[in-house]
Amino acid sequence: MDELIGICGLACSECGAYIATMTDDKDLRAETAETWSKMFNADIKPADINCEGCTSDSDTQFTYCKVCEIRSCGVKRGVENCAFCDEYICERLDKFFQMAPDAKTRLDEIKQAPV
Repeated sequence: MDELIGICGLACSECGAYIATMTDDKDLRAETAETWSKMFNADIKPADINCEGCTSDSDTQFTYCKVCEIRSCGVKRGVENCAFCDEYICERLDKFFQMAPDAKTRLDEIKQAPV
């Protein structure tokens, strides 16, 4: 599976919801739902584990991804991901990077890559 980078810099291609959707893996959906339910103290069902990645033209995104402010901003600005935004790194991303430093590393690498 090719690497798919989300607007925020997370690797969608490493996400349980994305992998389960792309491979139609029932067991991975159940495992991801259980893990995320515990992690986020929420009631997530295997049927909720469907996502084609936040950069997809499809409406199939995990519930959180559908309402993600970073994703919404990137879509509105028409950028592939935040590294291509004129306002990189904004305050919203800066807060997010405190929880997801790997996303910052990915986006920094994309930002610094020769065009």
